Formats: sequence, structure tokens, C-alpha cells
Amino acid sequence: MIAGVLVAQGASYAIWTSQVRSSHLAQLDELSTNMAFSIASTMKFFRSLPVDYRHIVLDQLRNMGGTRFFVSVNERRLTIDDIGSGPEKQVVVKNVRSVLTQQLNIDDVIVEFSRPENLRVLNNEVLLYDLPPRWGQHSLLMEPLSPPILVVQLELAPDTWLYVATLLGVPDIFSDYRWLSEERLLAGLLVLLSVLALSFLGITSVTRPLARLSRAANQLGDDLDMPPLKESGPKEVAATAAAFNRMQWRIRDQIEERERLFSAISHDLKTPLTRMRLRAEMLEDDYQRERFCASLDELDSLVKGALASVKGLDLHEEPAPVSLASLLEALAEELSLQGGQVTIAKNSHPVTPLIAKPMAIKRCLANLLENAVFYGKQADVALIDQGDAVTLHIRDHGPGLPEEQLGRVFSPFVRLEPSRSRHTGGSGLGLGIARHIARAHGGDITLANHADGGLVVTLTLPRQEPITGL
Repeated sequence: MIAGVLVAQGASYAIWTSQVRSSHLAQLDELSTNMAFSIASTMKFFRSLPVDYRHIVLDQLRNMGGTRFFVSVNERRLTIDDIGSGPEKQVVVKNVRSVLTQQLNIDDVIVEFSRPENLRVLNNEVLLYDLPPRWGQHSLLMEPLSPPILVVQLELAPDTWLYVATLLGVPDIFSDYRWLSEERLLAGLLVLLSVLALSFLGITSVTRPLARLSRAANQLGDDLDMPPLKESGPKEVAATAAAFNRMQWRIRDQIEERERLFSAISHDLKTPLTRMRLRAEMLEDDYQRERFCASLDELDSLVKGALASVKGLDLHEEPAPVSLASLLEALAEELSLQGGQVTIAKNSHPVTPLIAKPMAIKRCLANLLENAVFYGKQADVALIDQGDAVTLHIRDHGPGLPEEQLGRVFSPFVRLEPSRSRHTGGSGLGLGIARHIARAHGGDITLANHADGGLVVTLTLPRQEPITGL
């Protein structure tokens, strides 16, 4: 936009300058032509006078205070410090020479320009400023301006030169023309700032709904129950906001329907499982009864795990400040009562609470710690506050996992380590649920084998502002 405004201003100034220059040259052409005819008439008059009367007429003109021309008759051509250049001078010189050649039938007219302070006017090369004021200063000086003086010299006869000096009436004929003057630069800057200010206001009013839409899209994964967007702004933006609100409603409805479906399945399975357990208890063969009950326990565990996976993040839980350090200490104490060993590294810099869904974060941490304790025997925990994010490292002391299998353990019902038997209560859903919760909060979970053995789980949670409606 800045480039476009500058190009438009440059083009307008170029056109304006060209028009002003053309108008100036046209005015100068007309003025110099009229001046040339006046000079031709003066020269015709002096050429027609007898030689003895020329000086008498000149003395009379000087005593009278002169005319618009300063005229002298000299024995030789006076040296003039010619000044000026460019199309302005060319127009004047061409017109004067053309008119004098046509009117006087001569070809050797000399046309020059001089500054008043350097102008020589008589045989002895006396300067203009050295003459009495009434002799020529009234006709050749324009105080306080100092316009150039037009000097025309014509040889009337051998050792006789007619000298005519006059003002053209254009003070700045040879002044240096600056295309980008201070005034034009100031005007251009004001126009540019005005256009940018108005454009900024217009663009801001258009993009503000887009900014709201962007924030809503970022927060959608954290809170499906956030208030709907305002369907305002330009027609296209309002239509996009309406489509976004419909999408949010459909996603929320589908997830709630999925929860209801799995809850119904879980509830409906309880009755046949209970009947099968009662019939299994009636078996006379102890070995068959134990195997049958173990299979039923495994099936019940899988159903509960699938339902827990679907409800990995409560849609209706409100975000609130959560102290991860306090939460880890509470979970470590609970696991210690079950025989687990969790060591939390002391951090010299306390970790400030972050905005999250408390129950979901607690479930995420509980799954990670339980995996480390049950499958790695011991968990070493380090909590690091990085300002804009919080990082949690959990290392167990188990056998670790093959590098090519680190990504598979997040899939539902996948267990790679042989010791991770279903008899311990595991169903292969813990890590998947934990990562689902982490990603719903804008974070992630990664796995890596420690150099000294064991598996290291890294949980990263960014700090977020409280989720509010838009």
C-alpha cells in the first residue's frame, strides 16, 4: 500500500511538474517575443538617427530617467559574463534573434544574459552599479530581487556597436528547479500518513472478526463449550463465523453422542457379564472356573478402559489454575501407599500454577506415573518451569522400549514390553489417554530411552490465558 501511494504521488507530481513547466515556457515564449519586437523598434529608431544625434538622444533619455531599455553606443562589443542554460534561455534567445533578424534584416545579433552586479554598460566597461541611479538603475534593477538582464548587441557600423539592456520581467527564469521541494515532500508525507491511517482503521475493522475467529479456532480444542462467535463483520467473515459455530455444535454433539454410546454399551454389558460370572462360579472344575473368571475380568477391564479412553478429557470441566508440583506430590503419596516409589527432584525456582482442566491433568499425570511405577519399578520426576511452558520429565528404571516402537505405545490396547501383562490391570490405554489430554491443552508427550537404562517420558504444557468467550 505504501508503494502504491508513493507511485501514485510520484506520477501525479510528474504530470503536475510537466504541466507547470510547459505553462512556464509558453508564458516565457510570449513575453520574450513581445520584448523582441520592442527591442527591434528601439534599434530601428537608433539606426535611423544620424550619427551625430545619437549621443544627444542618449543624454536626453538618461536625464529623463531612462526608459524600459538601457541603450548605449560603443566603439566595440562589450564583454558580457553570459549566464543561464536550459530550455528557458533557448526560448528567449531564439525568439529575440528570430524577431531581430526578421525586423532588421541582419544575422549577427548577439543575445546574452548577465547578472546586475557583473554587467558592463559603456566603452570603458563601467559597471551598472557605478552609474548614477537615474542613468540606468531604475530600468535594470528590481530590488530586492536580482533577475538576470537581457543584453542585445548589434554592430551598426565599423567601430560602432548598439548596446541594449533590459529586464525580462521573470525573476526566477534561471533559478534551479527542484522537483521535490520541502513543500512537496511535506504535502506528500501528509497524504501518505492520512491514507495509511484511514487504511489501518479500515483494515482493522475488517480483520478484527478474523482475529476472533483465529482465537476461537485455537481454543476449540481446549473448550468445546466456549460461547459461540459473534456473527458480525463483512459478509464473508460473518458467514465463516456462522459456519464455525455450526462446526463447533456438531463436534460437541458427536462427542457427547459417542460418550452416551459407550456408556450405554458399558451399562448393557454389565448384565451379561454378571450372569456369566455367576455361571462361572457354578463350574465344578476349579481350573476351568479360574480361567473363565480371568477371561471375564479381562473383558471387564477392556470395556472400562475403552470407556475411559472416550472420556479422556471431560468436555464440561472448567479450566482453573493448577499447581503441578502439589498435584505430583499428592499422586506420589497415593502411589507410595500402594508400594510404588516416586522421587520428585527439588526445584530451587517454584513452578507457578498454569491454567488447565484439573481432573484431566490429574488423570494424565496419574497414568504416566502409574506406568513408570508398575512397569519401570521406580519413577524419578523433574518439573521445569520455562516461563511460557512447563516441562515434566518422568524416568523409570525398566528395560525401556525399542526405538522403532516408541510411537506405537500411544495407540489403544498396544503393549510392547513383555512384562506388561493384563494381570497387572493394564489395558494399553494409559499413554494414549495421557497424550490426548496433553494435546487438548496445547502440549504433547514424547518418549525416549535413557542412556543409563529405562524410559523417559517428557510432558510439555504451554501456559495459556483463561479460556473465555469471544
